[in-house]
Amino acid sequence: MEDILRPIYQERASQKNTLGVLIIEKKRPNSPVTDNFDVILLIIVKEAEQPWYVKHYEFNDKTAAMHIVDETLLTKWMDTSTFRRSVEWIIYGKTVFDRNEYIANLKEQLRNFPQEKRELKMAMEFSKLIRSYMESKDLFESDQHLDAYSRMLHSLHYLARLAIIEKGYHPEITVWNQVKRIDPEVYKLYEELIKSNEDPGKRVELMLLAVEFAIRSRAENCAKHLLNIMTSREEAWTFGELKVHPDIQPYTLELSSTIEYLVGKGMIEVVQSETKGKGVFHRKYKTNVDR
Repeated sequence: MEDILRPIYQERASQKNTLGVLIIEKKRPNSPVTDNFDVILLIIVKEAEQPWYVKHYEFNDKTAAMHIVDETLLTKWMDTSTFRRSVEWIIYGKTVFDRNEYIANLKEQLRNFPQEKRELKMAMEFSKLIRSYMESKDLFESDQHLDAYSRMLHSLHYLARLAIIEKGYHPEITVWNQVKRIDPEVYKLYEELIKSNEDPGKRVELMLLAVEFAIRSRAENCAKHLLNIMTSREEAWTFGELKVHPDIQPYTLELSSTIEYLVGKGMIEVVQSETKGKGVFHRKYKTNVDR
């Protein structure tokens, strides 16, 4: 397939703004990693009028998809997990063109998983875990046990991704295969939820306790990204100021529930400031943890 596609990617490789080209071939009949195409051609460029351009091909009863991606968008995908397949494309893809070792450096960066990027991803998954756990708990307390079970499955998925990141790896699409190798305790929780002979309500009830412990034991480490931002200045923050902070944007939708959880655990302190309304105060936040 590489020989057939060579004229297509060589044309792109000859352009000065092309940084690298990778080929990712389909390994199984059903291949989510390649969107079930027989081959993915990933072309990374320095600048592009269209940040993400896709074109589909057919040849010899085979299919291919060419993705031309601006490096800025690719970096965002990798840092925020908004398009998780891109990480697998880079890790497992075969390099067929590499300008100034751009692809080699990118692969090395993903293997090393720098601390600052790891902390951001941990904050993102932790925030999603808290919200999903709270939703499951609320549904359980409302006797909506099947919906609570469904949300608990989501919660465990976020916990699994978090466990993988904590160990210094990027979560893949087949996340439970990774967790089974990397964190057997989290995998055991998943098995207990889906294989138990108890009714769904009882399964959720038991899992709420286990997941609460998992959240509590990880809270300070996983909130490090947020807490470091909050300690960057002495004065307390309004929620609005935190919400629009550029470094918090990847998890801004879950920010409110995360802050409330950390307030409840004493890691963030509420500071009241007066308003024009008698007995009504603005709520501001400051860290209560030594950084």
